[in-house]
Amino acid sequence: MVNISKEILDIVNKPGRVGVLGTADKDGQPNVAYFGSLRLMQDGTVTLGMSNNRSLKNLRENPLAVLFCVTESPVDFNTVGIRLYLKAKEIQEQGPLFDAVKGGILKHAGEKAAGIIGAAAAFDVTEIRCLVDWR
Repeated sequence: MVNISKEILDIVNKPGRVGVLGTADKDGQPNVAYFGSLRLMQDGTVTLGMSNNRSLKNLRENPLAVLFCVTESPVDFNTVGIRLYLKAKEIQEQGPLFDAVKGGILKHAGEKAAGIIGAAAAFDVTEIRCLVDWR
């Protein structure tokens, strides 16, 4: 389990931030997609709502993912952001996780956005890296 600081919580949960999830299927074929529904909890769990898309298919085959999250765009070397390395621990098409995620999307983004949600995923954060690695 990794330590989730207030700064990281604020970056990931900031309204209007940009979140891009990178996944790969069982053969390593990559995919990236924008997600507005993601939330980071203090315990290191990330949740997000998904339609029946390539990201969901990939996570069913390969639970590893990376979340690229920035607080604003366009992005430059001074943009505040973070990379979270994730491992899917649960995917629900019904149940309490699904209901909570879909309900949050309905509240914040409306019926149209909530209507496309077919699954909810929960991830453990396995590693945190800076947006830009200056090493």
